[in-house]
Amino acid sequence: GVRYITQGSGSAVAGALIDAVNRHNARNPGKEVIFLNHSAVDPDFTNSKCSYWHFRFDADTSMKMEALTTFMKDQADIKKVYLLNQNYSHGHQVAKYAKENLKRKRPDVEVVGEDLHPLAQVRDFAPYIAKIKASGADTVITGNWGSDLALLVKAANEGGYTGKFYTYYTGVTGTPTALGTGSEGRVYQVSYNHYNMSGDMGKWQTEFRDRLKDDFYTGSAIHIFKALGEAMAKAKSTDPVKVAAVMEGLKFQSYNGEVEMRKTDHQLQQPLYLTRWQKADAKFPYSPENTGMTLGLVKEFPAYVASTPTSCEMKRPR
Repeated sequence: GVRYITQGSGSAVAGALIDAVNRHNARNPGKEVIFLNHSAVDPDFTNSKCSYWHFRFDADTSMKMEALTTFMKDQADIKKVYLLNQNYSHGHQVAKYAKENLKRKRPDVEVVGEDLHPLAQVRDFAPYIAKIKASGADTVITGNWGSDLALLVKAANEGGYTGKFYTYYTGVTGTPTALGTGSEGRVYQVSYNHYNMSGDMGKWQTEFRDRLKDDFYTGSAIHIFKALGEAMAKAKSTDPVKVAAVMEGLKFQSYNGEVEMRKTDHQLQQPLYLTRWQKADAKFPYSPENTGMTLGLVKEFPAYVASTPTSCEMKRPR
């Protein structure tokens, strides 16, 4: 049967999977399963709900906010912030960590509004943009993804909102087209990779687009293959019990440098990048969705900058 599961699109699903894997492994010794999480970023999964059988290869919500606000604290033009997020665990966590980090790093910044909206149900964000404009916010922090980000920035462009957006998922399919040229210089993204990386990632992105006519952005999946390959080689086995024992604490070279699967909580420690929406040029030539635009690199954060502490009390098999 299946011994390795990978998933990442939605923390609600990932949370249920962690519980299911824990129950399965407790009831079926010798048939253990490992959950390799590529994109579900609820910090609880490597804190209060941490599991020996779960490994996360994306940076969690708290880590991305740590990097984002490290950059924001030095931006003197940020004075009033609005928090707009999806009404489920990820959106709640983005708002929570935004407030905590801003209070610690820029106590002078005022959070002038906060909204949570239904996930993937809002078709017109114009009323939210009207509230943001009325609040006087010069900056919006959002963890929105998919249609909830694409339609949000579309409404901002149409509604004449000229403030900045600090995001997690600008590169996800559909959003670059929605951004267009009207958002140039105003939308930022924090991530573990970016469109204009050199080396293997740059080559893979080009090959992916040539073959599939789409843009590759889920680089955490590459981390999974690298970690799994190295762990199996070191364990000299594909048995999940032996592989898990090697994978925790594993350091390996990936497309963004040396990364480490932290043993205490199974959260990958890795560099993060802040990028800004701009016209594609000689320095940053990759243009997603043939928009003529790109996310140009603004700042790279070493792994230690985004690293956050964990409360995980890992229960390991005897």
